[in-house]
Amino acid sequence: MEGGLGGNTGPTNPSDKSKVLDVKPLRTLVPLFPEPPEGPPFVCVPPNGPFLSGFSPFFPFSGQQVSQPTPDLNQNFFNSTAVPLRSVRAEPVPASGNGSHKHKSAGPSSVKKKAKRRKDSESVLTSLMNFNPGISLSERDDGNRQLVESVLLRFDALRRKLSQMEDAKELHSSIIKRSDLKAANMMLTKGVRTNMKKRIGVVPGVEIGDIFFFRMELSLVGLHFPSMAGIDYMAIKSGDLEGERVALSIVSSGGYDDDAEDPDVLVYSGQGGSASRDKEASDQQLVRGNLALERSFRRGNEVRVIRGLKDNVHQMSKVYVYDGLYKIQESWMEKGKSGCNMFKYKLGRIPGQPAAFATWKSIQKWKEGLPSRAGLIIPDLTSGAESTPVSLVNEVDDEKGPAYFTYSPTVKYSKSFKLVQPSYACSCHDACQPGNSNCSCIQKNGGDFPYTTNGVLACRKPMIYECGPTCPCIRNCKNRVMQTGLKAHLEVFKTRDRGWGLRSWDPIRAGTFICEYAGEVIDETKARQESGDGESEYVFHTNRLYESFKYNFEAESSEDFDIPSPVIISSKNSGNVARFMNHSCTPNVFWQPVMYEHNHEAFLHIAFFAKKHIPPMTELTFNYGIPQSEETQPDNPPENGRKKCLCGSLKCRGYFY
Repeated sequence: MEGGLGGNTGPTNPSDKSKVLDVKPLRTLVPLFPEPPEGPPFVCVPPNGPFLSGFSPFFPFSGQQVSQPTPDLNQNFFNSTAVPLRSVRAEPVPASGNGSHKHKSAGPSSVKKKAKRRKDSESVLTSLMNFNPGISLSERDDGNRQLVESVLLRFDALRRKLSQMEDAKELHSSIIKRSDLKAANMMLTKGVRTNMKKRIGVVPGVEIGDIFFFRMELSLVGLHFPSMAGIDYMAIKSGDLEGERVALSIVSSGGYDDDAEDPDVLVYSGQGGSASRDKEASDQQLVRGNLALERSFRRGNEVRVIRGLKDNVHQMSKVYVYDGLYKIQESWMEKGKSGCNMFKYKLGRIPGQPAAFATWKSIQKWKEGLPSRAGLIIPDLTSGAESTPVSLVNEVDDEKGPAYFTYSPTVKYSKSFKLVQPSYACSCHDACQPGNSNCSCIQKNGGDFPYTTNGVLACRKPMIYECGPTCPCIRNCKNRVMQTGLKAHLEVFKTRDRGWGLRSWDPIRAGTFICEYAGEVIDETKARQESGDGESEYVFHTNRLYESFKYNFEAESSEDFDIPSPVIISSKNSGNVARFMNHSCTPNVFWQPVMYEHNHEAFLHIAFFAKKHIPPMTELTFNYGIPQSEETQPDNPPENGRKKCLCGSLKCRGYFY
């Protein structure tokens, strides 16, 4: 065709490749409509009609058409039942003849399996929703410390369960794995939340220094309601009328050009105006959150500040730290990196509050060696036995360290105390997969991994079976957590009234493995001897009575341990950092029995996990338990093994063993 479409021309010599075709994209071509003298008027109608005379419907909208009047072209017919193209089947092609196509369809067994998995998943989700909220209407409006911790624990238990379900799905599943959003949606639907009543200043039950690993946790406890926006605000009522909006809280997490290095001053950038895939950067406007901050500056009300920091353990995640109450001291507008105007607000921390972000900044300097840790005695108590150093610090008195002991990173069984149970390594040559009927380690765990993808304990079990040293699966198999050693930078420190204690420089997420209880397995006779010598705090008993608590989600199985035979571990002469963990009646750490195979024998290990999110420099404690003789003979004299408890908990029972 001479001239081509829309005036595009091609080379006269098709074999001449030195010339480039001047082809315009279709979107630049101007459509040509017939003029009235040349034909009927151009008509645009929905695919299912009605059609003017002389026009016929096309497949699949063909069929008997009822005579319709001429349509009013000013009327919007596109609100009718138009069918999306993806829902329309192609016209069938004859099986024989030239140009026929064969399509490969999924077999009936594959379709049935996918349908069954989908049905099972929906059934589990339905069962997960069938739980009792257990929170009254008044408790939803106003919380307390116990309620806040309960909501966070229940959220994390549900999130872990959903995460475990997502991990068990096919590797190439297109489902977006956001168990935190799913769990939060289920919690909000059931009304499991607290501090719903918006307020200026302190939020009941939330303490300065508390840490959160998900934005939705901030919303569930009423600290900061928006799941994405950095500014939370509310309208102050004046009589029966709603007055001006004031800011309640801000989250500074690096999304804008904030100056957030000073622990007592924060220069916060307003919201809006950022460039995105669909629009360019623009000037920020004095509306919504920006206007609320400006009015809070004029009114002088307190603003809660949450700082978002990089999670050193999970590089793609953030940790949110509640840094307390601030007041806006200045506001101005300046050019940002994008060249557009943005609002700036200088906030100053109200004096007299406990340290939070300042602690994080100090730890960062310690890790860099500038300056060195005050009171540091030994940089690494383990002498290289652990992959992560454990520092020894005393800022209380002149004591140079605890009594001598040999550092051992794991438990030692003498020949007479081996738990001789026939056990065999798995046969996986890559990574163990959940549901693999050929993996003996996974089958021992009930077909599910006991840990989520990031190594968090999904749920407590009567016994956890990890892949052992002789299992042929890869070293970073998800079923190897406890035996990989310390992950957090721990510190043994001198307490003011309870001897030496243990804490972490790093934030610890709930369910994270902390350490094993290492030492020497001993018998009852030697245990009584050490107890008589006043060394009972260096002995761990699996057969003591421990206060029960709920770690798993409501619908999950029993959390009672199933230990084949009682084990007593002494860390008096040989042990690791676990020997320095003090007792608490409301601990933040719990223990879980773990077994793994070595040379066809299974050995019991005691692994410690975080019960909840633990901020840096918070002492790590667990419940020492009560001897069963004390339960059967409660009238035993107090001096019979009891020691005064100094944990300081509101639920302190006054003594421990």
